[in-house]
Amino acid sequence: MILRFRSPDGSYRVDVQPSDSVSDLKTKLLALVPKNVVPNSLILSDRPNNGQTRPLDQILNERVESLGLRHGDMLYLSYTNGADSSALSNFSSTTKSSSIRLNGNPVSLTEDASHNLTKTTAGLAAHDVKKLDDPWESVVQDPVDEELEKLDGKIPRGRDQRMCKHGPKGMCDYCMPVEPYDTAYLAEKKIKHMSFHAYLRKTNTTTNKPELKSSYMPPLSEPYYRVRKDCPSGHPAWPVGICTKCQPSAITLQSQPFRTVDHVEFSDPALVNNFIDFWRRSGCQRIGYLYGCYAPYPEVPLGVKAVVEAIYEPPQQCEPDGVTLTSPWENEKQVDEVAALCGLRKVGVIYTDLLDDNTGSGSVVCKRHIDSYFLSSLEIAFSARLQAEYPNPSKWSETGRFGSKFVTCVVTGNEDNGIDVSAYQVSNSAVEMVRADIIEPSADPGMMLVREEDGKSRYVPEVFFRHINEYGANVQENAKPAFPVEYLLVTLTHGFPTNADPMFKAPSGKFPIENREIIGVTQDHRALGKQLGADGNSPEGGISAISDFHLLVFMRNWGILDKNEEELLSRVATKLDPGEGNMLLQTSGWQTLMTILRESGGLPSQSLFSSPLSKKRPSSKGHGDDWRKDVGAAADANERLAKRLRGVSLKDKFSLR
Repeated sequence: MILRFRSPDGSYRVDVQPSDSVSDLKTKLLALVPKNVVPNSLILSDRPNNGQTRPLDQILNERVESLGLRHGDMLYLSYTNGADSSALSNFSSTTKSSSIRLNGNPVSLTEDASHNLTKTTAGLAAHDVKKLDDPWESVVQDPVDEELEKLDGKIPRGRDQRMCKHGPKGMCDYCMPVEPYDTAYLAEKKIKHMSFHAYLRKTNTTTNKPELKSSYMPPLSEPYYRVRKDCPSGHPAWPVGICTKCQPSAITLQSQPFRTVDHVEFSDPALVNNFIDFWRRSGCQRIGYLYGCYAPYPEVPLGVKAVVEAIYEPPQQCEPDGVTLTSPWENEKQVDEVAALCGLRKVGVIYTDLLDDNTGSGSVVCKRHIDSYFLSSLEIAFSARLQAEYPNPSKWSETGRFGSKFVTCVVTGNEDNGIDVSAYQVSNSAVEMVRADIIEPSADPGMMLVREEDGKSRYVPEVFFRHINEYGANVQENAKPAFPVEYLLVTLTHGFPTNADPMFKAPSGKFPIENREIIGVTQDHRALGKQLGADGNSPEGGISAISDFHLLVFMRNWGILDKNEEELLSRVATKLDPGEGNMLLQTSGWQTLMTILRESGGLPSQSLFSSPLSKKRPSSKGHGDDWRKDVGAAADANERLAKRLRGVSLKDKFSLR
């Protein structure tokens, strides 16, 4: 077969056999290139610029057919001329003879900082080039993504009695399985956005064709609307200089065809009910973070659902028309660590937007509908910031990440004046436009403003959107000064399992929820003691009593249990294993906790967690003689914690109004 090579000195054609080695190919190339070319400086690339490069000497023992090359393929050849090499050698020798230390000793070339830090393919003869691994080869994806990638994903179809003419074991075009991104199937099931993995397979089918044995190209790429700082043209950086290679292209807004998460499932209806209870008792709005995990969602082809197991309410300032919170809050790291011990992570955010209709029937005003808005421009900017903070790792992307699985849930009134939950995400374009400082919220909640370019730190490309005008024609208009927020919105579904089996099985509402002092709900040692002695002497009830996420976080903030005991406590709370529960009772940290609660009056003398060991005062080192001091210190620390939460700083805060 014939391979074509384009070099700085012209083009060459080399006739090779697929079974020939790359060493034979190098010999034929050296016979064609100029005589002053350094033999070990030959570098191949699949593109003229910014392509994947490979020094020829690294693949000399491979065969041509193993490289995926076919007859007529074009490769780009670069090398170092002898004149350049000699000049570089003279420069290196001069540097070696003239570079000396303060004590007079010469500096060798291998110790020279300029040699160690210089990485260039032009001077391969003098500098070793080490190619870094591709990002997508080292990315650790979420377990649910690894699981879905192993599935076939095709949608089975039954035999069509009217169109299929074959037997029961045959197959034709009318009954063969279809791809997960089949348009007709999605329209039939009323699925507005295909799943992420269906979109990935659709994109990869058009980008990479394994039957052609061509080089692999990542099928996904995130939008980038900022001026590139590494422009190859050589002009001064923006705002001094700019060219077509570094400036972003015009943006045409359109509905995102896929969604990274398809469904939000609350493991227990009591989660949402307890969250809404704050509004019922105070009339103020509330915000919380969703902790859970991701799992396959079979209702959508190759779908993903976020399973919510707990809602944590951070310190916030609640008002009837919005909330103000500090991010990150004071103990966010500790909450994330407790969630990680339980196998959970942040999966989203939830907040209320409720207004009583004053009828006395418990109904609320429907403020979000098709004629107003579903997410306001301020909320979209807030969600975009959170999605940018929690990117989705993907080995199919050039950057090693693509989109985000972080969801936004709103508890608001529906069209029947009842309380309902709505789940959303914002598009990848919205996240990048917020990151590039192109858009900002407006006073009209249904419109998003396009910012003006300041010529210093913000470059705003042209932004367009398409819509149906009053004459029924599909037209494109400039998005300045504002455009509808629907172009940035992705709608998800939500629901509850038919047979609820939540991870945390403690009685709902028994242990107080954090940061609710404004409505008279406080987490303290008395509440903890009451929770641990709530079910009498029943061992099973005792295990379920500690199966509460809010209780685990509260105990972590006390700092009585060590790391191993916290891991054991989390396993007991999530798995409810009586064997591990007995192991927990015998730990010194748990016995210290029981002693503190009894002496402070927070636990009855006969607790359901009581054991022969727990009835004794701890005698281990550090607890035997000073346990009374620990009791006073814990009480003082608890009082200081409550005061600190009431006076938390509100600097660098998010505001939703």
